[in-house]
Amino acid sequence: MGALDVCPFVPVRNVSMEECVTCAHIFGQRLAAELGVPVYLYGAAARHESRKALPSIRAGEYEALPEKLAKPEWAPDFGPPTFVPRWGATVTGARTFLIAYNINLLCTKELAHRIALNIREQGRGPDQPGRLKKVQGIGWYLEEENMAQVSTNLLDFETTPLHTVYEEICRDAQELNLPVVGSQLVGLIPKKAMLDAAEFYIKKEKLFILEEEQKIRLVVNRLGLDSLSPFHPRDRIIEYLVEAGEVDGGLVAKPLGAFVRAVGARSAAPGGGSVSAAAGALGAALGSMVGLMSYGKRQFEDLDPIMRKLIPPFHQAMEELVAMVDADSHAFSSYMEAMKLPKNTPEERERRTAAMQQGLKAAVGVPYGLAEKVSGLWPALKELARHCNLACKSDIQVGAKMLEAAVFGAYFNVMINLKDITDEKFKLVMSQKVSGLLEEAKQGSAVVLALLDKRVA
Repeated sequence: MGALDVCPFVPVRNVSMEECVTCAHIFGQRLAAELGVPVYLYGAAARHESRKALPSIRAGEYEALPEKLAKPEWAPDFGPPTFVPRWGATVTGARTFLIAYNINLLCTKELAHRIALNIREQGRGPDQPGRLKKVQGIGWYLEEENMAQVSTNLLDFETTPLHTVYEEICRDAQELNLPVVGSQLVGLIPKKAMLDAAEFYIKKEKLFILEEEQKIRLVVNRLGLDSLSPFHPRDRIIEYLVEAGEVDGGLVAKPLGAFVRAVGARSAAPGGGSVSAAAGALGAALGSMVGLMSYGKRQFEDLDPIMRKLIPPFHQAMEELVAMVDADSHAFSSYMEAMKLPKNTPEERERRTAAMQQGLKAAVGVPYGLAEKVSGLWPALKELARHCNLACKSDIQVGAKMLEAAVFGAYFNVMINLKDITDEKFKLVMSQKVSGLLEEAKQGSAVVLALLDKRVA
């Protein structure tokens, strides 16, 4: 409907939908002000319910704009309600990540479209809605590949996941005796959409897969994402592309020696919080290692069902605790940045104080989250101590003490930041909670060591 048809803002990483809405409003206002063109808001940024869906705003497209702009109910959100022939109109807003996804079928265009009508939310009309929410769909024929496709847009993959679309289309195709021959992703995809699909097939087929790379490979295979062209995850998963473009990969990207030297430098961060997170990650990693060393070997075959249950929590915690190494440093940095804010007027002093208090609460939140994460590992660690390969006894002993040390570190980091927080209720609640987690860590570590001492090789 315009030279710049639509400009969506999509939260990918470390940004909220609310922040994207703010970006859309600022962009729309500036575009209208600087170019004198009509701008509409849609999606999460829409000010009117009738404008949330992009097709509603686009109805009639460029040709209908002169008549549309003359109607009061279609006055733009920003800019003049006048037709600009050289521009048309622009729509901006905030939305979740849209996944363009096509499923390949050896059939006619008409049969593919019949399936599309069955599954898309719009269905065949208001009286015959389709089965899948937040899914658009159409059937077409690819002459160059000599096959049909059900072409879909997943407007919200959290509502209807990628694998659900594929499985539902496979079900309809089976009922019509039509072969499905893979599928195709157009453009980029969020990592979570791939990992959600992996978890679906892991659970469905009772598989045991831990590594992210292997989970992605499983999805590529099960959905046939490489059926029309090679699928390279590093080029197609948006988080991988963002990470590849980052100059500074953070503390966790440093070699071990460089990380240790960064801790030893004359700087407040990284400090005890990051070290505690690293200790926790290593403790969880040792739990994962001991589990894997007790799994998949003929001599421990009877332990396989137990280890399949115990290993994943350690592997997941390891990844999450590694991320906390940088999160702790960033949280403290937000407090340090707040301290640099101007304090010349009463308003500036008030803003600075509020930002500092928020920074301190963030600095408390990360180590507390660390202690909470470790808390969830003690039941699995105790069970591992009862059953694991005794050749790894010293590894699990070290792991238990590393996890305990991580909680000690988290406790002291919480307490030192609490003393400057003025919210007394927050201070009391957090102090009680983290003290309880520290006591649990002491007891948990002691129980694990006692269980290991009782076992004889």
